Amino acid sequence: MKILVGYYSRTGNTKKMAEAIVKGIKKEGIEVDLRDVNKIKPDDLLNYEALIFGSPTYYGVMAAELKKLLDESVVYHGKLSGKIGGAFTSAGGIGGGAETTILSILEAFLIHGMIVIGESGIFHYGPVSIGSPDEKVLESCTKYGIKIAQLTKKICSE
Repeated sequence: MKILVGYYSRTGNTKKMAEAIVKGIKKEGIEVDLRDVNKIKPDDLLNYEALIFGSPTYYGVMAAELKKLLDESVVYHGKLSGKIGGAFTSAGGIGGGAETTILSILEAFLIHGMIVIGESGIFHYGPVSIGSPDEKVLESCTKYGIKIAQLTKKICSE
């Protein structure tokens, strides 16, 4: 089993969140790759059981760099079906579109037929940081990584 954590980050905030998610995945003993979305090709997506993508929030949606990768992934429409998906974001302020950014990533995953999981705790759709991630956000990211890893084990071991 292998999980890809892809991120785009200009300031480093989203990258810090990605690193915390990776930490959680590693706690579950699953192999994980951490990569900038600019270094991911659409065919790479086929090599993983789970994809977790993060982006800064720009005007309430994901960064163009991640959107480009997801748009190009259309060539594998149907081939990502059944894989696990997750999303996270960093935003400049409360009410700045963080939830809509996460939902825009999850929508692409759902259209691919992927499985996404919600959270009954504080981050319903996936982790969000307002500005630089604090300890609470990083802890939530680590827990998110654990949760996705556990779901991946459950789905992929059947």
